[in-house]
Amino acid sequence: MPADLTLETDARAVLDEPGAPVVVFDHVELAFDDKVVLRDVSFTLLKGHTKIILGASGSGKSTSLKIITGLLKADAGVVWVNGQRVDQLNEQEMMAVRADLGLIFQEGALFDSLTVRENVGYKLYEESDMPLDEIDRRVEEVLGFVGLAEHIDKMPSALSGGQRRRVAIARAMAFKPRILLYDEATTGLDPITALTVDAEIIKLRDFEGVSSIVVTHQLRDAFYVATHMAVRGERGEVQIVRATPEKEREAEFLMLKDGVIVFEGDAEALRRCTDPYIRSFLS
Repeated sequence: MPADLTLETDARAVLDEPGAPVVVFDHVELAFDDKVVLRDVSFTLLKGHTKIILGASGSGKSTSLKIITGLLKADAGVVWVNGQRVDQLNEQEMMAVRADLGLIFQEGALFDSLTVRENVGYKLYEESDMPLDEIDRRVEEVLGFVGLAEHIDKMPSALSGGQRRRVAIARAMAFKPRILLYDEATTGLDPITALTVDAEIIKLRDFEGVSSIVVTHQLRDAFYVATHMAVRGERGEVQIVRATPEKEREAEFLMLKDGVIVFEGDAEALRRCTDPYIRSFLS
């Protein structure tokens, strides 16, 4: 049996186990002409964990997400997503991989001509054979999860910026992906509104077991997601509280500089780091 096939079989076999690797970059490289975007990048996202990718503009943060989704192909290295080696897949084969990925952009990318209900259920309406009543129930469920059930029949233009981002999160989670990718999801929002989006990222991780990659240059939001956890109170209400040390270690920071990883570790390790570039980035 070819070695790659053995690796793929093994990866799929452990995919549902706690701590399983759901995204793996192994010595990934990418360049556009003479500009190197990623250089020898290796990291692993574990099931139910969060990877927060930091770095200046042009450091390769969003490029990494595009490689995961197959929108870009690496020049070298190996990329695994949910047990499949995606760097070898064609566009049609990538469709099956993308069915288990949810992507939330900075601008939310909602359809302005569709209601909130239609936006959230779009993929289910268009690409699934679920009965309409089941789709409606799922849409109502995820909108309730993000606290926007009462806005279900509104148009996106009637929502605030933060509400639009939360609708985008609801749309991404409607088809129950195991991995969510956030690309500058809080950029442009005021601090209080951004915290509502951060809370949804935390809730999805802790209540739904979603594995997350958060690309951001907003340090406040990055540290909030990494150092908080979602719990339910005595009456079942959702509370966002300070994470336990064990839970905090499940969120890892990865910092890119000119396409190279210059730091990887948890929030406490990042705070203690004495590297001049990282200190200047954090200041």
